[in-house]
Amino acid sequence: MVLLLVIVLGSVGLLFYYDSRLDRIDALPAYAGRPSDTPGTNWLIVGTDSRSDLTEEQRRALATGDADGSRTDTIMLVHNPPGGGKAIVVSIPRDLYVEVPGHGNLKINASFSIGGPALLVQTVENLTGIRIDHYAEIGFGGFDTLVDSVGGVDMCIDQPLNDPKAGLRLAKGCHRLDGRQALGLVRTRAFPRADLERVINQRKFLAALVSRATSPTVLLNPFRLFGFVGGAIDALTVDDRDHIWNLASLMFALRDPITTTTPAGESTFTDEGLALPVNGQTEEFFALLRAGQPIPDELLVDAGGPS
Repeated sequence: MVLLLVIVLGSVGLLFYYDSRLDRIDALPAYAGRPSDTPGTNWLIVGTDSRSDLTEEQRRALATGDADGSRTDTIMLVHNPPGGGKAIVVSIPRDLYVEVPGHGNLKINASFSIGGPALLVQTVENLTGIRIDHYAEIGFGGFDTLVDSVGGVDMCIDQPLNDPKAGLRLAKGCHRLDGRQALGLVRTRAFPRADLERVINQRKFLAALVSRATSPTVLLNPFRLFGFVGGAIDALTVDDRDHIWNLASLMFALRDPITTTTPAGESTFTDEGLALPVNGQTEEFFALLRAGQPIPDELLVDAGGPS
């Protein structure tokens, strides 16, 4: 009985210890006209190219370049429906041409560059009509360590990839990617459809990472498990109101989700260059999602990519 009490108290203590280490920001501030609560639980997952916490040696090793500031090339809405059912992961292409509150029509990733997480969240809520409940952001710093902490992730690619800008060179076939290779894969746009294929890679990488992190190989190995938890804590930034148990719930929701890309019109010239316009299918898709209704197959967009 005493031993059981020690184990329970120790587990609770570790939970609150790791929770206290999370890097938090006010990503979900109130604003006039914000959507009311929508059914289910909604996360916004953002990947940025911030290099601020990387040394010069790390920048060279990871082939990140030396750009200043912070932009986002990964925007995913994760909707966990009420009453069970599969979560749906929706990639929002960075070139989607939308209204950025207070700044007119721009590519959606410009909202992050202009106003950080808060403006990006407001822009996504304005686009979708869905209230974001939780926010998670990961930059270049810590990404490779997070992947390496679980011993790499397994992915198969159906074409050779060679992108010096992303530090990536992979033969066609199946690979166990280390942190450096995984970072290159989620960054590369060296495809005929550029960002539209990259977002598929990003979703499939996320699925591979979650599969690996929730496998017995990691969960039953304290060195792997605590390495992954510590790596996630160091790599992630979350909203002020988010906790480690929210992240755990997200992780298990992502084990077998439906995945898709935001429906949009064909790439067209705008004041911002080539961009993807919002159209009737975009509006129909998000109307169904926020109402908790099934999404018909014709609105589920996928262009192939690594499996």
